Amino acid sequence: MSATIELKYFNSFWLKKMKSITDVKPSDPEDNQPLIAVPLGGTSITLATAQPNIGPGQAIYYTVAGNTYTSVIKSYSGAVIQLMEPTLTAIATTIKLTFGEIIDFTYVPSSSDYSYDKETDWYIEEARIRGGYNNTTVDFGVKAYTVLETNAQQNRPNSLIYSGIFNSRTGVNNTNQFSVADDISRTLDPLNGSIQKLYSEDTNLIIFQEFKVSRALIDKDAVYSADGQPMTTSGAVVIGQIQSYAGNYGIGTNPESFAVYGYRKYFVDRNRNAVLRLSQDGITEISSYGMLDFFREQLGIISTTGKVIGGWDIHNKQYVLSLQPNAFLTGSRGQQAPSYTLAFDEDSLGWTSFFSYIPNYMDGLRNNYYSLKDGNIWRHYDPAVSRGSFYGVTYTSYVTFIFNANPSLIKNFNTINYEGTQGWIMNSLYTDTDTAIPINAAFTAQSLAQLEANLFTNNFKQKENKYFGNIFNNTVVSSGDVIYGQSMSGIKGLYAVATMTLNNSLYPTQAELYACSAEYVESSY
Repeated sequence: MSATIELKYFNSFWLKKMKSITDVKPSDPEDNQPLIAVPLGGTSITLATAQPNIGPGQAIYYTVAGNTYTSVIKSYSGAVIQLMEPTLTAIATTIKLTFGEIIDFTYVPSSSDYSYDKETDWYIEEARIRGGYNNTTVDFGVKAYTVLETNAQQNRPNSLIYSGIFNSRTGVNNTNQFSVADDISRTLDPLNGSIQKLYSEDTNLIIFQEFKVSRALIDKDAVYSADGQPMTTSGAVVIGQIQSYAGNYGIGTNPESFAVYGYRKYFVDRNRNAVLRLSQDGITEISSYGMLDFFREQLGIISTTGKVIGGWDIHNKQYVLSLQPNAFLTGSRGQQAPSYTLAFDEDSLGWTSFFSYIPNYMDGLRNNYYSLKDGNIWRHYDPAVSRGSFYGVTYTSYVTFIFNANPSLIKNFNTINYEGTQGWIMNSLYTDTDTAIPINAAFTAQSLAQLEANLFTNNFKQKENKYFGNIFNNTVVSSGDVIYGQSMSGIKGLYAVATMTLNNSLYPTQAELYACSAEYVESSY
């Protein structure tokens, strides 16, 4: 409840009360009110003591044999109450007083009269901010600052807000202060989704939304010349103008895919099936470097509970990406979609390796590359651990080659050769028509007798620091086809796919595979 009182020519003041005057509780019999003899059919009552809070129009209640009767005060003077209607009976009873609507401030009760109820206090408050003419009117109630009427929680996922400063040297900590009197918020286009990631770089703040990447100037503004060139100047605002990067790319809902090295930022836009790099030249889609089909398929099956974890391998200078769908393959009967971890190399401008480990988190620190798995932290490239060993399990390394010289020519592949260290075997070799017997033993010549034995077995033989082996056909003969049998050398086809493997348990030190080639002749059939 409030009443406006004009105290000055250009100012307004409010006389305020926390609750309506009608909310004042009537006195109870236990409040030691005086017992009064009410005359039968009388129109006046004489109280034992004067009551300052009684006025015309108020109701007066009295009880007889448990029944409540009422009358209305016509006037009151001293201790005598004049009633509008006669009383119904004459009996000694406790009078209960109550109050109706206030129509005259003469009868407004003071706080001292109702000290047991602080909600009846009245006070005067200036009604306008700074007391100026036509200034903004403040809300009811004593408040240190003007606040919004709707004090419910608001969810603004596309907005930024900053607090006061924090200075550990001077002990200033204003991080819990958000003054609405200052311009401390910035709102981005809601059509670009929620803000998922913030990254500060020099004097800019890079903002990653679901469908857009932008940068905001910090402590400076951009002034544009006549030809449209931006020139920066210092400004009073903390978060300055927001400028968007070219391209409709965002980080989706996978901020865990973010990794940074130098001026290069890597992240994944699952909504567009793209892996992206943000650098000085803008945004580049690095998933198109020979892996477009792979990422289109794998990112498309990642569910909302799946993860796309990114990290920077400081040891090898590579962006490592782990795709963990946590979903089932389309059309399968409970078959879990596989997870992949692979690396992108800037020097090769391509995706160079797949890895056998599936981490929970990964990052580099001081020339060491770490990953977390099930609450444990693991250091990679540890010289005391076997190559290809992840999380206590040693895996087999493999490399797949495709031989496709003269694509239109039907070829007969006779031998396969590789350059590298000892220990590699050919796990499989096949063409579009034939398959070969695996070469599953490595050359270990230590004597002339062993050398002679190896010449007649299907192993890799060493010659001039290169390893070569014959290719024996393992294709099942089809009806009506003339195909080489297992005793014949060579397999026919337009192209050949070979997979070379290395058992890291047998060869725990570093192994290398420089090149792999195949000798072929033109097929005459």
